[in-house]
Amino acid sequence: MIRPADLPDVIPVFPLPGAVLLPRGRLPLHVFEPRYLAMLNDCLKTDHRIIGMIQPREVPGTVEHRLHAIGCAGRLTGFSETPDGRYMITLAGLSRFRLREEVPGFQPYRRCAVDWASFARDLGPAETDPGFRRDDFLDLLSRFFAVQGLASDWGSLREADTELLINSLSMLCPFEPTDKQALLEAPSLATRRETLVTLLEIALRGGTEGERPQ
Repeated sequence: MIRPADLPDVIPVFPLPGAVLLPRGRLPLHVFEPRYLAMLNDCLKTDHRIIGMIQPREVPGTVEHRLHAIGCAGRLTGFSETPDGRYMITLAGLSRFRLREEVPGFQPYRRCAVDWASFARDLGPAETDPGFRRDDFLDLLSRFFAVQGLASDWGSLREADTELLINSLSMLCPFEPTDKQALLEAPSLATRRETLVTLLEIALRGGTEGERPQ
């Protein structure tokens, strides 16, 4: 198991709107831009093989894209190369981080100094959610999937570990980037589940921006 002391102070980051990683989650990514191919190449040369996923945020009135304050780092656990030189990779979620500052350098990709201290629990055992009512949750989810035209293996969802179920849906459901960020920043599994339920209910009502979790 990785300890907090094993986590590097500076990591490469992959800014991607709508893509979030959560601790103990798994995120498949298709890497093809030259700068991120370079990032992957450099990552494979390290012992830790850590990449940070973080969402960009627009700055009103400019074309500048800054980064959100919180992201999640993952360990590169698998990759395959396509005949045209692209990669399909998988990141296994380790811990969230708080961005301290971007680190200048000659690399074509972005690197950031990060702080892990606020998220020590991410490196521990899987979280539990005593208030989770699976049947009610799956009923709500089935109505959301029907509206969205999505299919799923409902048998697997009924059997899935609670944390895996909530975190996987938080990562994969087609929510707006700001909603994904709210799910990422939820302080506990229970609050993430509550946020997820709120987003599902809003989507089913055709809710407005003002209803979204802050």
